[in-house]
Amino acid sequence: MAYPERHGRRSDAMLLLIEKAGVQGYLTTDDLLQAYPEENRDSERLSVLATSLRKRGVEVVDTQGDLDFAVDETGLFDMGSETWADPSDTVNFEDPTGLYLREMARVPLLGAEEELEIAQAIEHGRAAAKTLSTPIALSDDARRELERVVHDGLVAREHLIKANTRLVVSIAKRYIGRSVPFLDLIQEGNLGLMKAVEKFDLHRGFRFSTYATWWIRQTITRAIADQARTIRLPVHMGDRVRQIYKMTSDLEQKLGRAPTLDEVAKSLSMTVQKLQWVMRVTSRPLSLESPVGEDEESELGSFIEDEFNPSPLQTAYQSMLREKLNEILQGMPLREARVLRMRFGLDDGIEYTLEEVGQKFGLTRERIRQIEGKALRQMRHPGRLNQLREYL
Repeated sequence: MAYPERHGRRSDAMLLLIEKAGVQGYLTTDDLLQAYPEENRDSERLSVLATSLRKRGVEVVDTQGDLDFAVDETGLFDMGSETWADPSDTVNFEDPTGLYLREMARVPLLGAEEELEIAQAIEHGRAAAKTLSTPIALSDDARRELERVVHDGLVAREHLIKANTRLVVSIAKRYIGRSVPFLDLIQEGNLGLMKAVEKFDLHRGFRFSTYATWWIRQTITRAIADQARTIRLPVHMGDRVRQIYKMTSDLEQKLGRAPTLDEVAKSLSMTVQKLQWVMRVTSRPLSLESPVGEDEESELGSFIEDEFNPSPLQTAYQSMLREKLNEILQGMPLREARVLRMRFGLDDGIEYTLEEVGQKFGLTRERIRQIEGKALRQMRHPGRLNQLREYL
Protein backbone atom coordinates (compact mmCIF):
# COMPACT_ATOMS: atom_id res chain seq x y z
CA MET A 1 0.00 0.00 0.00
CA ALA A 2 1.29 3.43 -0.97
CA TYR A 3 -0.41 5.43 1.73
CA PRO A 4 1.41 3.97 4.78
CA GLU A 5 4.71 4.44 2.98
CA ARG A 6 3.86 8.07 2.23
CA HIS A 7 2.68 8.58 5.81
CA GLY A 8 5.99 7.22 7.07
CA ARG A 9 7.95 9.60 4.84
CA ARG A 10 5.91 12.54 6.15
CA SER A 11 6.55 11.47 9.76
CA ASP A 12 10.28 11.21 9.07
CA ALA A 13 10.24 14.65 7.44
CA MET A 14 8.46 16.11 10.46
CA LEU A 15 11.04 14.63 12.84
CA LEU A 16 13.87 16.03 10.71
CA LEU A 17 12.25 19.47 10.75
CA ILE A 18 11.87 19.41 14.54
CA GLU A 19 15.50 18.31 14.89
CA LYS A 20 16.64 21.14 12.61
CA ALA A 21 14.56 23.64 14.59
CA GLY A 22 16.26 22.45 17.76
CA VAL A 23 19.66 23.20 16.23
CA GLN A 24 19.00 26.60 14.65
CA GLY A 25 16.13 27.72 16.90
CA TYR A 26 13.58 28.23 14.10
CA LEU A 27 12.47 27.07 10.65
CA THR A 28 11.96 29.00 7.43
CA THR A 29 9.31 28.43 4.78
CA ASP A 30 12.12 27.18 2.52
CA ASP A 31 12.89 24.48 5.11
CA LEU A 32 9.25 23.36 4.97
CA LEU A 33 9.18 23.24 1.17
CA GLN A 34 12.41 21.23 1.05
CA ALA A 35 11.02 18.68 3.51
CA TYR A 36 7.57 18.58 1.87
CA PRO A 37 8.03 19.39 -1.83
CA GLU A 38 4.48 18.23 -2.58
CA GLU A 39 3.15 21.22 -0.57
CA ASN A 40 4.81 23.71 -2.93
CA ARG A 41 1.61 24.20 -4.94
CA ASP A 42 -0.84 23.98 -2.04
CA SER A 43 -0.56 27.04 0.17
CA GLU A 44 -3.35 25.92 2.50
CA ARG A 45 -1.57 22.64 3.31
CA LEU A 46 1.66 24.56 3.81
CA SER A 47 -0.14 26.87 6.24
CA VAL A 48 -1.56 23.89 8.15
CA LEU A 49 1.91 22.35 8.33
CA ALA A 50 3.41 25.57 9.71
CA THR A 51 0.62 25.88 12.27
CA SER A 52 1.21 22.27 13.39
CA LEU A 53 4.88 23.05 13.93
CA ARG A 54 4.02 26.17 15.91
CA LYS A 55 1.85 24.06 18.23
CA ARG A 56 4.97 22.02 18.92
CA GLY A 57 6.77 25.21 19.94
CA VAL A 58 8.67 25.63 16.65
CA GLU A 59 8.93 29.17 15.26
CA VAL A 60 8.37 29.34 11.49
CA VAL A 61 9.62 32.51 9.81
CA ASP A 62 10.10 33.89 6.32
CA THR A 63 13.68 35.08 5.88
CA GLN A 64 13.40 36.22 2.29
CA GLY A 65 14.16 39.82 1.51
CA ASP A 66 12.16 42.28 -0.54
CA LEU A 67 9.02 41.07 -2.23
CA ASP A 68 9.48 39.44 -5.58
CA PHE A 69 6.35 39.92 -7.61
CA ALA A 70 7.60 37.81 -10.50
CA VAL A 71 6.22 34.48 -9.26
CA ASP A 72 3.06 33.57 -7.42
CA GLU A 73 2.68 30.46 -5.29
CA THR A 74 0.66 28.51 -7.84
CA GLY A 75 2.54 29.36 -11.01
CA LEU A 76 -0.71 30.46 -12.66
CA PHE A 77 0.65 33.69 -14.01
CA ASP A 78 3.79 35.73 -14.35
CA MET A 79 3.50 39.05 -12.53
CA GLY A 80 6.16 40.52 -14.78
CA SER A 81 4.18 40.04 -17.98
CA GLU A 82 0.62 40.09 -19.21
CA THR A 83 0.49 36.40 -20.11
CA TRP A 84 -0.42 33.53 -17.87
CA ALA A 85 -0.97 29.79 -18.03
CA ASP A 86 -4.34 28.15 -18.33
CA PRO A 87 -5.49 27.88 -14.69
CA SER A 88 -7.53 24.74 -15.35
CA ASP A 89 -4.26 22.86 -15.93
CA THR A 90 -2.91 23.51 -12.44
CA VAL A 91 -5.80 24.28 -10.11
CA ASN A 92 -7.54 21.67 -8.01
CA PHE A 93 -11.19 22.66 -8.24
CA GLU A 94 -11.81 21.33 -4.74
CA ASP A 95 -9.26 23.82 -3.41
CA PRO A 96 -10.90 27.19 -2.55
CA THR A 97 -7.55 28.95 -2.83
CA GLY A 98 -7.00 27.55 -6.30
CA LEU A 99 -10.49 28.54 -7.40
CA TYR A 100 -9.91 32.06 -6.13
CA LEU A 101 -6.62 32.34 -8.01
CA ARG A 102 -8.27 30.94 -11.14
CA GLU A 103 -10.91 33.66 -10.98
CA MET A 104 -8.25 36.35 -10.52
CA ALA A 105 -6.35 35.12 -13.55
CA ARG A 106 -9.24 36.17 -15.79
CA VAL A 107 -8.49 39.88 -15.20
CA PRO A 108 -5.52 41.16 -17.26
CA LEU A 109 -2.76 43.15 -15.63
CA LEU A 110 -2.80 46.91 -16.13
CA GLY A 111 -0.15 48.87 -17.96
CA ALA A 112 0.96 52.30 -16.78
CA GLU A 113 -1.32 54.14 -19.24
CA GLU A 114 -4.34 51.97 -18.41
CA GLU A 115 -3.71 52.50 -14.72
CA LEU A 116 -3.64 56.25 -15.24
CA GLU A 117 -6.88 56.23 -17.26
CA ILE A 118 -8.67 54.18 -14.61
CA ALA A 119 -7.41 56.42 -11.81
CA GLN A 120 -8.67 59.46 -13.71
CA ALA A 121 -12.10 57.82 -14.18
CA ILE A 122 -12.26 57.14 -10.44
CA GLU A 123 -11.29 60.72 -9.64
CA HIS A 124 -13.89 62.13 -12.07
CA GLY A 125 -16.52 59.82 -10.60
CA ARG A 126 -15.84 61.08 -7.08
CA ALA A 127 -16.00 64.68 -8.23
CA ALA A 128 -19.31 64.00 -9.99
CA ALA A 129 -20.73 62.31 -6.89
CA LYS A 130 -19.72 65.31 -4.81
CA THR A 131 -21.45 67.66 -7.26
CA LEU A 132 -24.63 65.58 -7.16
CA SER A 133 -24.67 65.70 -3.37
CA THR A 134 -24.59 69.52 -3.26
CA PRO A 135 -27.95 71.38 -3.20
CA ILE A 136 -27.60 73.10 -6.56
CA ALA A 137 -30.04 73.22 -9.47
CA LEU A 138 -29.06 70.91 -12.36
CA SER A 139 -30.72 70.27 -15.67
CA ASP A 140 -31.87 66.75 -16.44
CA ASP A 141 -29.15 66.31 -19.05
CA ALA A 142 -26.45 67.52 -16.66
CA ARG A 143 -27.70 65.22 -13.91
CA ARG A 144 -27.76 62.21 -16.23
CA GLU A 145 -24.23 63.01 -17.40
CA LEU A 146 -22.97 63.25 -13.83
CA GLU A 147 -24.67 59.98 -12.93
CA ARG A 148 -22.98 58.34 -15.92
CA VAL A 149 -19.59 59.64 -14.76
CA VAL A 150 -20.26 58.33 -11.24
CA HIS A 151 -21.16 54.91 -12.65
CA ASP A 152 -18.04 54.85 -14.81
CA GLY A 153 -15.98 55.73 -11.75
CA LEU A 154 -17.43 52.84 -9.74
CA VAL A 155 -16.78 50.42 -12.61
CA ALA A 156 -13.20 51.71 -12.89
CA ARG A 157 -12.71 51.29 -9.13
CA GLU A 158 -13.86 47.68 -9.25
CA HIS A 159 -11.60 46.96 -12.23
CA LEU A 160 -8.57 48.51 -10.50
CA ILE A 161 -9.17 46.33 -7.44
CA LYS A 162 -9.60 43.10 -9.42
CA ALA A 163 -6.55 43.80 -11.57
CA ASN A 164 -4.38 44.12 -8.44
CA THR A 165 -5.61 41.14 -6.45
CA ARG A 166 -2.56 39.22 -7.71
CA LEU A 167 -0.43 41.77 -5.91
CA VAL A 168 -2.30 40.89 -2.71
CA VAL A 169 -1.54 37.19 -3.17
CA SER A 170 2.13 37.90 -3.89
CA ILE A 171 2.41 39.79 -0.61
CA ALA A 172 0.20 37.47 1.45
CA LYS A 173 2.25 34.40 0.52
CA ARG A 174 5.21 35.88 2.40
CA TYR A 175 3.25 35.62 5.63
CA ILE A 176 2.17 31.97 5.31
CA GLY A 177 2.69 29.96 8.49
CA ARG A 178 2.08 32.72 11.01
CA SER A 179 -1.04 31.15 12.53
CA VAL A 180 -3.44 32.98 10.20
CA PRO A 181 -4.97 30.95 7.31
CA PHE A 182 -3.78 31.92 3.85
CA LEU A 183 -7.25 32.88 2.61
CA ASP A 184 -7.68 35.12 5.65
CA LEU A 185 -4.39 36.82 4.80
CA ILE A 186 -5.68 37.43 1.27
CA GLN A 187 -8.93 38.87 2.62
CA GLU A 188 -7.05 41.22 4.93
CA GLY A 189 -4.80 42.23 2.05
CA ASN A 190 -7.85 42.94 -0.10
CA LEU A 191 -9.09 45.33 2.58
CA GLY A 192 -5.76 47.13 2.36
CA LEU A 193 -6.04 47.18 -1.43
CA MET A 194 -9.47 48.82 -1.26
CA LYS A 195 -8.12 51.35 1.22
CA ALA A 196 -5.29 52.13 -1.19
CA VAL A 197 -7.80 52.72 -4.00
CA GLU A 198 -9.63 55.24 -1.81
CA LYS A 199 -6.43 57.05 -0.80
CA PHE A 200 -4.51 56.96 -4.10
CA ASP A 201 -3.58 60.33 -5.61
CA LEU A 202 -2.65 59.98 -9.29
CA HIS A 203 -1.07 63.45 -9.35
CA ARG A 204 1.86 62.34 -7.19
CA GLY A 205 3.38 60.56 -10.18
CA PHE A 206 3.99 57.02 -8.88
CA ARG A 207 2.43 53.71 -9.87
CA PHE A 208 -0.62 52.49 -8.01
CA SER A 209 0.99 49.11 -7.24
CA THR A 210 3.84 50.89 -5.46
CA TYR A 211 1.38 52.80 -3.31
CA ALA A 212 -0.92 49.81 -2.71
CA THR A 213 1.92 47.58 -1.53
CA TRP A 214 2.32 49.59 1.67
CA TRP A 215 -1.40 49.46 2.49
CA ILE A 216 -1.63 45.72 1.79
CA ARG A 217 1.37 44.87 3.94
CA GLN A 218 0.08 47.17 6.68
CA THR A 219 -3.32 45.45 6.92
CA ILE A 220 -1.83 41.96 6.75
CA THR A 221 0.76 42.58 9.47
CA ARG A 222 -1.88 44.25 11.61
CA ALA A 223 -4.18 41.23 11.21
CA ILE A 224 -1.36 38.86 12.16
CA ALA A 225 -0.60 40.94 15.26
CA ASP A 226 -4.29 40.91 16.26
CA GLN A 227 -5.20 37.31 15.41
CA ALA A 228 -2.10 35.10 15.35
CA ARG A 229 -1.25 35.10 19.06
CA THR A 230 -3.25 34.37 22.18
CA ILE A 231 -1.37 37.27 23.76
CA ARG A 232 -1.34 40.12 21.25
CA LEU A 233 2.08 41.33 20.15
CA PRO A 234 2.50 45.00 19.14
CA VAL A 235 3.20 45.42 15.43
CA HIS A 236 6.54 47.16 16.00
CA MET A 237 7.66 44.31 18.26
CA GLY A 238 6.70 41.76 15.61
CA ASP A 239 8.78 43.68 13.07
CA ARG A 240 11.74 43.62 15.47
CA VAL A 241 11.43 39.84 15.91
CA ARG A 242 11.41 39.33 12.13
CA GLN A 243 14.55 41.48 11.88
CA ILE A 244 16.23 39.28 14.47
CA TYR A 245 15.31 36.06 12.66
CA LYS A 246 16.42 37.44 9.30
CA MET A 247 19.74 38.66 10.69
CA THR A 248 20.30 35.31 12.41
CA SER A 249 19.71 33.48 9.13
CA ASP A 250 21.96 35.85 7.18
CA LEU A 251 24.79 35.48 9.70
CA GLU A 252 24.43 31.70 9.70
CA GLN A 253 24.85 31.59 5.92
CA LYS A 254 27.78 34.00 6.09
CA LEU A 255 29.62 32.34 9.00
CA GLY A 256 28.73 28.72 8.23
CA ARG A 257 27.55 28.20 11.81
CA ALA A 258 24.90 29.41 14.21
CA PRO A 259 25.77 32.99 15.28
CA THR A 260 26.17 33.90 18.93
CA LEU A 261 23.85 36.32 20.70
CA ASP A 262 26.65 38.88 20.78
CA GLU A 263 27.11 38.67 16.98
CA VAL A 264 23.39 39.05 16.31
CA ALA A 265 23.04 41.93 18.76
CA LYS A 266 26.05 43.73 17.28
CA SER A 267 24.69 43.38 13.73
CA LEU A 268 21.37 44.88 14.85
CA SER A 269 23.03 47.67 16.87
CA MET A 270 21.46 46.57 20.14
CA THR A 271 22.75 45.18 23.41
CA VAL A 272 22.71 41.48 24.20
CA GLN A 273 20.43 42.22 27.15
CA LYS A 274 17.92 43.96 24.86
CA LEU A 275 18.07 41.06 22.38
CA GLN A 276 17.42 38.52 25.13
CA TRP A 277 14.55 40.64 26.47
CA VAL A 278 12.88 40.87 23.04
CA MET A 279 13.13 37.12 22.48
CA ARG A 280 11.83 36.39 25.97
CA VAL A 281 8.77 38.66 25.89
CA THR A 282 7.82 37.61 22.35
CA SER A 283 8.12 33.86 22.87
CA ARG A 284 4.91 31.97 22.20
CA PRO A 285 3.14 30.12 25.01
CA LEU A 286 3.29 26.37 24.48
CA SER A 287 -0.13 24.74 24.31
CA LEU A 288 -0.81 21.91 26.75
CA GLU A 289 -2.63 20.24 23.85
CA SER A 290 0.54 20.06 21.75
CA PRO A 291 0.94 16.52 20.32
CA VAL A 292 3.79 14.45 21.75
CA GLY A 293 5.47 11.40 20.27
CA GLU A 294 5.67 9.95 16.80
CA ASP A 295 2.06 8.75 16.82
CA GLU A 296 0.89 12.17 18.11
CA GLU A 297 -1.73 10.42 20.24
CA SER A 298 -0.50 11.94 23.51
CA GLU A 299 -0.60 15.57 24.59
CA LEU A 300 2.00 17.61 26.44
CA GLY A 301 -0.37 18.32 29.32
CA SER A 302 -0.45 14.62 30.19
CA PHE A 303 3.24 14.73 31.17
CA ILE A 304 3.24 17.91 33.29
CA GLU A 305 2.78 17.61 37.02
CA ASP A 306 0.06 19.74 38.59
CA GLU A 307 1.86 21.26 41.57
CA PHE A 308 -1.37 22.61 43.04
CA ASN A 309 -3.16 19.25 43.32
CA PRO A 310 -2.08 16.74 45.98
CA SER A 311 -0.52 13.48 44.92
CA PRO A 312 -2.44 10.21 45.42
CA LEU A 313 -0.26 9.49 48.47
CA GLN A 314 -1.04 12.90 49.99
CA THR A 315 -4.75 12.39 49.29
CA ALA A 316 -4.67 9.03 51.09
CA TYR A 317 -2.88 10.55 54.10
CA GLN A 318 -5.38 13.40 54.31
CA SER A 319 -8.30 10.96 54.17
CA MET A 320 -6.81 8.85 56.97
CA LEU A 321 -6.06 11.97 59.03
CA ARG A 322 -9.66 13.16 58.63
CA GLU A 323 -10.98 9.81 59.82
CA LYS A 324 -8.66 9.84 62.85
CA LEU A 325 -9.67 13.42 63.76
CA ASN A 326 -13.35 12.47 63.61
CA GLU A 327 -12.63 9.50 65.86
CA ILE A 328 -10.84 11.72 68.42
CA LEU A 329 -13.47 14.48 68.31
CA GLN A 330 -16.23 11.94 68.97
CA GLY A 331 -14.55 11.21 72.32
CA MET A 332 -14.64 14.90 73.35
CA PRO A 333 -17.56 16.96 74.77
CA LEU A 334 -20.01 17.84 72.00
CA ARG A 335 -19.69 21.63 72.31
CA GLU A 336 -15.85 21.63 72.26
CA ALA A 337 -15.85 19.30 69.25
CA ARG A 338 -18.34 21.47 67.32
CA VAL A 339 -16.29 24.62 68.05
CA LEU A 340 -13.13 22.99 66.70
CA ARG A 341 -14.94 21.70 63.61
CA MET A 342 -16.24 25.20 62.78
CA ARG A 343 -13.03 27.08 63.63
CA PHE A 344 -10.81 24.82 61.49
CA GLY A 345 -13.32 23.98 58.72
CA LEU A 346 -13.22 20.24 59.35
CA ASP A 347 -16.73 19.66 57.97
CA ASP A 348 -17.27 22.04 55.03
CA GLY A 349 -13.79 23.53 54.53
CA ILE A 350 -14.95 26.96 55.80
CA GLU A 351 -13.04 28.40 58.77
CA TYR A 352 -15.50 30.47 60.82
CA THR A 353 -14.44 33.46 62.94
CA LEU A 354 -14.93 33.62 66.70
CA GLU A 355 -17.84 35.99 66.19
CA GLU A 356 -19.54 33.72 63.63
CA VAL A 357 -19.17 30.69 65.91
CA GLY A 358 -20.50 32.75 68.83
CA GLN A 359 -23.60 33.65 66.82
CA LYS A 360 -24.23 29.96 66.15
CA PHE A 361 -24.03 29.10 69.87
CA GLY A 362 -25.53 32.34 71.20
CA LEU A 363 -22.30 33.12 73.10
CA THR A 364 -19.79 35.97 73.07
CA ARG A 365 -16.62 35.69 70.99
CA GLU A 366 -14.57 35.75 74.22
CA ARG A 367 -16.46 32.74 75.56
CA ILE A 368 -15.92 30.89 72.25
CA ARG A 369 -12.20 31.69 72.49
CA GLN A 370 -12.11 30.14 75.96
CA ILE A 371 -13.94 27.01 74.76
CA GLU A 372 -11.54 26.70 71.80
CA GLY A 373 -8.52 27.01 74.07
CA LYS A 374 -9.87 24.31 76.38
CA ALA A 375 -10.59 22.01 73.43
CA LEU A 376 -7.08 22.48 71.99
CA ARG A 377 -5.54 21.62 75.36
CA GLN A 378 -7.54 18.41 75.33
CA MET A 379 -6.27 17.67 71.81
CA ARG A 380 -2.65 18.08 73.03
CA HIS A 381 -3.10 15.33 75.59
CA PRO A 382 -0.31 12.78 74.95
CA GLY A 383 -2.83 10.02 74.36
CA ARG A 384 -4.61 11.90 71.59
CA LEU A 385 -1.44 13.55 70.20
CA ASN A 386 0.30 10.20 69.71
CA GLN A 387 -2.59 9.01 67.54
CA LEU A 388 -2.07 11.98 65.17
CA ARG A 389 1.73 12.09 65.18
CA GLU A 390 2.21 9.66 62.27
CA TYR A 391 0.10 11.89 60.01
CA LEU A 392 1.96 15.13 60.82
